[in-house]
Amino acid sequence: MSGEILTLDLRDLQTRFHTRGGVLPVVERVSFTLGRGKVLGLVGESGSGKSVTGFSIMGLVDPPGRVEGGQVLFQGRDLLQMSNAERRALRGDRIAMIFQDPMATLNPVLRIDTQMIETVRAHRSVSTAMARQQAADTLALMGLSNPDERLRAYPHQLSGGMRQRVAIAIALLHGPDLIIADEPTTALDVTIQAQILSEMQKLVAARGTSLIWISHDLSVVAGLADEIAVMYAGRIVEHGTVDQVLDDPQHPYTQGLIGSLPSANVQHQRRGTRLRQIPGMAPNLLQMPAGCAFAPRCARATAACAVMPEMAAPRAGAPGHRVRCFHPGPVAVETSA
Repeated sequence: MSGEILTLDLRDLQTRFHTRGGVLPVVERVSFTLGRGKVLGLVGESGSGKSVTGFSIMGLVDPPGRVEGGQVLFQGRDLLQMSNAERRALRGDRIAMIFQDPMATLNPVLRIDTQMIETVRAHRSVSTAMARQQAADTLALMGLSNPDERLRAYPHQLSGGMRQRVAIAIALLHGPDLIIADEPTTALDVTIQAQILSEMQKLVAARGTSLIWISHDLSVVAGLADEIAVMYAGRIVEHGTVDQVLDDPQHPYTQGLIGSLPSANVQHQRRGTRLRQIPGMAPNLLQMPAGCAFAPRCARATAACAVMPEMAAPRAGAPGHRVRCFHPGPVAVETSA
């Protein structure tokens, strides 16, 4: 990304949860950069650490969790070195987050207009009328018909898709430079999901907003992101452009994720046969294996995997493509019957 204007530069981020059972290394030395107007898809199984990465950037990790190392450089300023007041001033203004459940954003006992007007006036000295008009315009941008009517509604009077559009509109009110979207379309039907993804793409392109889209769904990320970072057991194991990661995956875990997609199974298996899956289970973070966390599930594992591999290019001629594996390659991972 030489010469590119960076919105976010994450360097060796480390977030741990201190529990009675021990210390959970939920995010371990996670690093990536995100340019202006770019979309990064952060993917992985549940429990891989992708959502906690987003919360760590936002400063929303609650006890017993805490960020214990690294840097979160937002437009060159380290968020981890800011005071709570400075970070609050940025949240909702220059940095915004969209949650999987819109009710994590919306207050069920307040009308939509009250919530959106308060959000505008929390960061801008404008009249109530101007704030209301800004709210209506943003709802219209999100494809909501009759925005004035929606503003007068309470959250329970809107459908799930409408509530999520309102939550996204609230995140967009101030035209933030960075949006972190934590699986915001997971609970929606595919038609509404496609509409929201299309609208997000247009807004990102029009405003130059940088977007981190957190998801377990590779098919969603494939049509939205510029780059993909695959997380496993708290670490990024593969990172590259969409084409590099999806068309030429090098890490056995990434290959397993792609091979588990129903579309991949339909292409390579006869009707009625069982879906392919990655053997074994994700590791218990309290009992992490030495070295590569994926080694117990990997058909390529050797004695070398007892040491944690670093991120590196899988081969010459693959700029920007990096893999955390001693044995990268195009050979598909072994799958269970």
